[in-house]
Amino acid sequence: MTASLCVLNASAADAPPRMKMTTPIPPQITTPAEVQTSIGKINFDDGVPTPESTTRIYDNLDTIRATEVFLNAIPGASMASIRAGLREVGAVDSTVGVFETLMDSKSLFLTANSETIYFWNWMDLKNGPMVVETPPNILGVVDDFWFRYVTDMGNAGPDKGKGGKYLFVPPGYQGEIPAGYFVIRPPTFGNLLFGRAFMKDGDTRPGVASLKQGLRVYPLAKVAKPPATRFINLSGKVMNTVHANNIQFYDEINQIVQEEPAGAYGPDMTGLFASIGMVKGRPWAPDARMKKILTDGAAIGNATARAIDFRSRNEAALIYPGKHWNTPFIGGSYEWLNDGARNFDARTMFFYAATIDTPAMAIAMPGIGSQYAAANLDAKGNPFDGNKTYRLHVAANVPVKDFWSVVIYDPQTRSMLQTDAQFPSLSSAHGLKLNADGSTDLYFAPKRPANAANWIQTIPGKGWFLIFRLYGPLQPWFDKSWSLEDIQSVD
Repeated sequence: MTASLCVLNASAADAPPRMKMTTPIPPQITTPAEVQTSIGKINFDDGVPTPESTTRIYDNLDTIRATEVFLNAIPGASMASIRAGLREVGAVDSTVGVFETLMDSKSLFLTANSETIYFWNWMDLKNGPMVVETPPNILGVVDDFWFRYVTDMGNAGPDKGKGGKYLFVPPGYQGEIPAGYFVIRPPTFGNLLFGRAFMKDGDTRPGVASLKQGLRVYPLAKVAKPPATRFINLSGKVMNTVHANNIQFYDEINQIVQEEPAGAYGPDMTGLFASIGMVKGRPWAPDARMKKILTDGAAIGNATARAIDFRSRNEAALIYPGKHWNTPFIGGSYEWLNDGARNFDARTMFFYAATIDTPAMAIAMPGIGSQYAAANLDAKGNPFDGNKTYRLHVAANVPVKDFWSVVIYDPQTRSMLQTDAQFPSLSSAHGLKLNADGSTDLYFAPKRPANAANWIQTIPGKGWFLIFRLYGPLQPWFDKSWSLEDIQSVD
């Protein structure tokens, strides 16, 4: 009896004294002295984390934020890298880069194609408004420095493909706005001017000539006597426009934070940047501790982006249930919105592998623009193996007004796979051999299989993935009355 009383008295002595205002405390609102978590045991002194636990907690918090910055800022890092590439070749200000004989695999661009005449220009509004005059019959887009859609030009734009004059006005501009322009107000000073001209009977020269005749980029301040727009041929250029996947990623983002108006990416993302020390007007100088965390955050972010991109867990990404064809615009929204909610993983999936954001690519517009289907896995759900032979059977009557194509890409660079072929692609515009019923069989292998007329070379020991593009997609694509089959291994 005496021993029991001693234990009881000791327990009572350890408990907080009962005061006049004491009431029962729900246990779920308290914190025990120690908690086991995925980052180890966290210790508390009556609810206050111990110094050692506090250090671990903040390291984890900073790693989470560094990872979130990576995942959410991929569009900006991609744009910063595109700007670096365009600056290197001189496609800035009143100089436009044109892939006059198409883009090949020497140029590192995220999932670009080898079938259309690209033109690129970095348009900086820091010195005032810029004028862009467009020729007829192009597809043009301007995206801001965070890769947000600004405007279409050409066939999907307000000029309706007839050509027009656009005036791009910088943030905060108070000057006079002259009449006679489509007036566009991007939220950032830096903007990407991108577009496509079209071939005629497989010939790039008419489209290039139309660009050189009608495309003009110059400052509004020089409208009385505009400087000549210069064109440079980018075909065959060795250039990189792909963002870093290591700690250098954060340096790419800091460029935008420092150059653009404070809060240009919204208060939440601006706050996230600030949480890891990235603040406009302040030096970006992470200490040794933070560099270690940023290195980890980039590694985790990159791994997460690759999981989202190549092995999406979102069934809405599937174009056909039970198959392995993905849409880059989940939910059909170029803003990745659904009932007012942003689908962050969908946005990451797109920008980790692609560029250029426009409603013309996301919204169903039969006969206009283009549509895309990506295959990252074969019919059995395995990544493509460059040692093996695969076949894609394409049913007859592909629903396109213009043409369709396939291009294969390197999963490391997400750029065209570099092989012996200049163009790792096939296109209905370039004389594919058809089967008797009008269908087509495409083969992917390190060596041409016997009797395979339509073949794209792969590399032993290297993976690949594919994008199927429809130019001028027609209604059977959208209602799925025509569909793609999975890609089969035939080894």
